[in-house]
Amino acid sequence: MATHPASLPGKALLAQCDQTARRGSGPGGQHRNKVETGVVLVHRPTGVRGQASERRSRKENAAAALFRLRLQLALDVRTPTTPTAPSPGPTPLWRSRCRGGRISVSTTHEDFPALLAEALDVVFGQECELPPAAEALDVSPTQLVRLLADEPRALLAVNAVRTARGQHALRG
Repeated sequence: MATHPASLPGKALLAQCDQTARRGSGPGGQHRNKVETGVVLVHRPTGVRGQASERRSRKENAAAALFRLRLQLALDVRTPTTPTAPSPGPTPLWRSRCRGGRISVSTTHEDFPALLAEALDVVFGQECELPPAAEALDVSPTQLVRLLADEPRALLAVNAVRTARGQHALRG
């Protein structure tokens, strides 16, 4: 399986991005209106964007924009898999976060977007059938749904496909 862009190290992902600075909008006084601390990242291969401008520090905004870019890449970019292809199994990152069929990661942790991308790739590769996807990832279907529900847009995307296929929607 190809490496998903959401799981690339920060420097490698930034090398694939155009970065621009901008002034923040809204309240904040002179500092916010005079200094370009906002950061916009655009992933050149996909056109996916991540941006942040709520902090007064450009460095903090760059870190937030990178996390948001990774999360958006996890939601928008699929690494091709098929239900009939032999599964290579979970990645080392996934295995390091999975114990006894349970996946453990905070939604604010830097690993979350990569884990979400891996889960979505497998779920969509299994045509949104949860039992085979969960088995391929060595977790329970309930744990897989919980991970998807941690990012409501991910659960919404899976449910849209499931509903179109005549399957019941998953509840998080």
